[in-house]
Amino acid sequence: MKKSMTGGRAVVESLRAEDVRCVFGLIGSATMEVFDALYDANDVRFIGIRDERTGTHMADAYARVSGKAGVVLAGQNGPGVTNLVTGLAQASAAFSPVIAIAGMLSSAHQYRGAFQEVDQQALATPITKKTWTVNRTERIPEMFREAFRTAMTPRMGPVQLNLPRDVLSESAEFEAAGNPAAYRVQVTPQGDADQIAEAANLLANAERPLIVAGAGVKWSRGHKAVLALGELLNAPVAAAAGHSDAIPNNHPLFAGGVGPRGNPVASDLAREADVILALGTRLGFNSTFYSYDNLNRNAKIIQVEIEPTAIGRHFPVSIGIWGDAAKVAVQLTREIQGMKRNAKAGQWTTNFQSKRKKMLEERDEKGSAMTSPIQPQTLFKVLRGVLPANSIVTIDAGTLCLQATDALYHLEPPSFLSPLDFGLVGFSYAAGLGAKAAAPDRPVVSLMGDGGFGMTMSELSTAVSCGLNTVTIVMNNHCWGAEKAYQRDFFDGRYIGADVKNPPYDKVAELYGAKGYRVERPQDIGPTVEAALQCGKPAVVDIQMDPNALYSFRRDSFAHRSGAKSG
Repeated sequence: MKKSMTGGRAVVESLRAEDVRCVFGLIGSATMEVFDALYDANDVRFIGIRDERTGTHMADAYARVSGKAGVVLAGQNGPGVTNLVTGLAQASAAFSPVIAIAGMLSSAHQYRGAFQEVDQQALATPITKKTWTVNRTERIPEMFREAFRTAMTPRMGPVQLNLPRDVLSESAEFEAAGNPAAYRVQVTPQGDADQIAEAANLLANAERPLIVAGAGVKWSRGHKAVLALGELLNAPVAAAAGHSDAIPNNHPLFAGGVGPRGNPVASDLAREADVILALGTRLGFNSTFYSYDNLNRNAKIIQVEIEPTAIGRHFPVSIGIWGDAAKVAVQLTREIQGMKRNAKAGQWTTNFQSKRKKMLEERDEKGSAMTSPIQPQTLFKVLRGVLPANSIVTIDAGTLCLQATDALYHLEPPSFLSPLDFGLVGFSYAAGLGAKAAAPDRPVVSLMGDGGFGMTMSELSTAVSCGLNTVTIVMNNHCWGAEKAYQRDFFDGRYIGADVKNPPYDKVAELYGAKGYRVERPQDIGPTVEAALQCGKPAVVDIQMDPNALYSFRRDSFAHRSGAKSG
């Protein structure tokens, strides 16, 4: 049976048909019909944001935590849509299924230099899986089905729908919405049986097997399947960069992050392994720097990816398996169960566990020095002790956050959100709000530098208004730390633009109606963070960090500066 409604109401009905329960958005005149329809949609939570960029980060994090599409609504055409760009580029780098709904000027005014006109189709095309401009009101349900299908089909990613004002304001006859299962794939592929048998033989005979778990393990919620395989092989399980929560970190086979931003023990495993099972990972830039400096050139690589074009893209593989990471892990486990395994693998794993135990002890010992000013390793040690086991942690880019990448424990996947290869400053706080909206019963802690928090602190208003009670830890070293480290190490300390003058962020939080704390002594970190977790409000903990505790992560970028100091 058909029903007449405006385009704006058809948008909301399309979202409801997809079981969307949360929309992040900033009100604007271009999409008033959509907002008016949302007013009546009691089953859809609207979270009003202060900036379309940060709203897109919220939708991105919501998707990563919930496993469903995240929706952001830019109510204004032109500047409202240009503000989406950074967030969509971030979501694209994370292969995160974000649906961006963008208001657009009326069809009759396009290409006339009208008020707030910009080519939104061209703007979003390079940073999305696909961008559409809806040209007729009656096509809205069709285009939304296509948008969700595209965003949620592996390999996932963001999409954008541009909706002209006239398309939203006009009415049309619409059929009742159908079941999403009727128009998109519901089952991900398993691995080819012959390839599974071949891969199982390689793994069973390996002397130094290593599993590297990536985003594919997280998206498929496949940590149990991966651990079952790791236990059967008695093989270490490392994490691809940015995915330290792929499996619970308290498992005895967990090695931590590999690569230049991981830890030395896990990275050495990747350099020494004779067979590497790359499970749901591209072996991308942050894990390898695309270099055999971070991977054994002679290792036989078995790469499992849901995206076939990612297989063998950066490193040649012995076996490339197109399939879902968790399903392939189950297939491999079944295949290997009846096979004899190489006894030498046991000693390889025992040696690794001994080295990791020593590394963690040394890490804790360094973090035990309660000296002022506060050192990063001290902060991270305290957080390891006080954060609840089910915490979700978000981080930014920047020198202090990068030092935190492998320094915290993540026990209940998914529980760690980072900017990944986009390296974005200003992601963490907004991502924490999106994560909290997706998982309201879990503690959410966002780590940021002072510069990044300064970019996005207006969303404190969103947090307070919507009851998104996250804890934000501002690691305040009063500078753009990564860049200042490069200027120190490679440009003879010729500092320009590196230092930042900040307001007292604890006081800023209080002005917004949140709870604010300031920490200047290391012994106050633990009690303060615990109080923030229990305060029942959004909380900001402004921690005064050592401004000299900087580290040049991308030393390779300045290898050309032969006369630079070694730092």
